[in-house]
Amino acid sequence: MIRMAFFFIFHELIKSSFSYLYSMHKQITSLQNPLIKQCIVLSEKSRERKKTGLFIIEGQREIQLALKGGYFLKTVLFCSEIASEEDVFVIKEQANTEADFIEITSEVYQKIAYRSTTEGMIAIAEAKELSLEQLNITAKDPLLLIAEAPEKPGNIGALLRTADAAGVDAIIIANPKTDIYNPNIIRSSVGGVFTNKIATGTTSEIIDYLKFNNIAIYSAILQEAVPYHSCDYTKSSAIVVGTEAHGLSDEWRKNSTQNIIIPMQGEIDSMNVSVAAGILIFEAKRQRNFS
Repeated sequence: MIRMAFFFIFHELIKSSFSYLYSMHKQITSLQNPLIKQCIVLSEKSRERKKTGLFIIEGQREIQLALKGGYFLKTVLFCSEIASEEDVFVIKEQANTEADFIEITSEVYQKIAYRSTTEGMIAIAEAKELSLEQLNITAKDPLLLIAEAPEKPGNIGALLRTADAAGVDAIIIANPKTDIYNPNIIRSSVGGVFTNKIATGTTSEIIDYLKFNNIAIYSAILQEAVPYHSCDYTKSSAIVVGTEAHGLSDEWRKNSTQNIIIPMQGEIDSMNVSVAAGILIFEAKRQRNFS
């Protein structure tokens, strides 16, 4: 009986603390509020994201992954008709202390939400610098995935999911056509933007980086290639893939340690870049015994 009474009192105290925190939050009810307008622009305009160094994260799971990945939140907007008091409390406990929590109405939420299944929570976060200089790889024999000039957010998101699933040491985007903080990429990666070490650069910069760090280059190119499974990826290795439409630039062919191909047995002579990357990366992981 005493234990039950203690549990009931503890539960009521936690519940009351949630309600207190809720009551202390600012509120936005107008669609014309400047912050709401900024959210819309940040979602739609890459130029605004680059200019401000801010981007939008939609969804409780994605916000939690971003916090786990060391991202700082500027503002968290939550709709109390969708997000529970407990949900807001959990994010508040995990977030940096500078994060501003603001309650919004259902109408405002529907205006700025990119999709309907994001649990009533949207955050404005600070972007990270994604230069090669800041890429911190600690593995003795790293395995990297490199994609040259991917353009479709869905493909980039799938590449990030593949990188996360395989546990590669980093994913590098060469000559990016779309900024990494595009809401479509965050959505299609299911938060993989935040779980991977990511860098971007030109093809020349990345090749120089790989050579300087003695990382072997295995480029998925038809010319002068060997079957992918015949190579040894147990040492420091970078697997490089290009787009279905254009493949890899000639610069990769000239600088490859070895060009590799996936033998095709059907009538179609190409496959989706994320599928190809998955085959190649998981062969490397198999050779490394998935360590």
